[in-house]
Amino acid sequence: MTVFDVQIRKRITSPGRNFELDVSFRTEARRTVIYGPSGAGKSLTLQAIAGLLTPDSGRIAFGGEPLFDSRAGLASPARDRRFGYLFQDYALFPHLNVRQNIAFGLRRGWRNPPAQVREAAVERWLLAFELQAVAGQRPHQLSGGQRQRTALARALVNQPRALLLDEPFAALDPELRERLRDELQALLDRIDIPMLMITHDPEDLARFGEARLQLRDGRITP
Repeated sequence: MTVFDVQIRKRITSPGRNFELDVSFRTEARRTVIYGPSGAGKSLTLQAIAGLLTPDSGRIAFGGEPLFDSRAGLASPARDRRFGYLFQDYALFPHLNVRQNIAFGLRRGWRNPPAQVREAAVERWLLAFELQAVAGQRPHQLSGGQRQRTALARALVNQPRALLLDEPFAALDPELRERLRDELQALLDRIDIPMLMITHDPEDLARFGEARLQLRDGRITP
């Protein structure tokens, strides 16, 4: 079965820039990597799939389920798509501790979880990522690896159907990057959900690219 089926167009216009995204691909792989240089449109593509960006036209489906169809007037909200999304800069809330960051969005309308929130799903991922000791700390008190684990835990706490990763190792030093690649691979083997990653790093491509798509100047190239 096709996991992701994407055919979208989006024009981005800003002072000094006129960029057109015209992306079309289908993948049946459990782990797909979209790679290419900075400015190629990788993050825009991932945001469109996640529902964080609305294409001008086209269609997006996951597992045969339409998520966006410009002709049919369909655009499922990001939350209803049930994807876990890891931002490149992790996008942790600086005023919330680790436990609160993971719990954020666990329930509809829950915008400021209690500092000592106790939820089974939160406890599960605190344990899985060995974050219990820093559960009460805020992001600025964490190491790079701890911040990434917190962001991953937040992406997984709602039991997503797929994991979308935006340059997940770009902000880390080389030694930590390799260790966290090992951890991510072990995690994916354990939870067994589809993953779509974007990267410019050949090491990410080699490790996770069961299916590989090259993106340049807004288009998938052979």
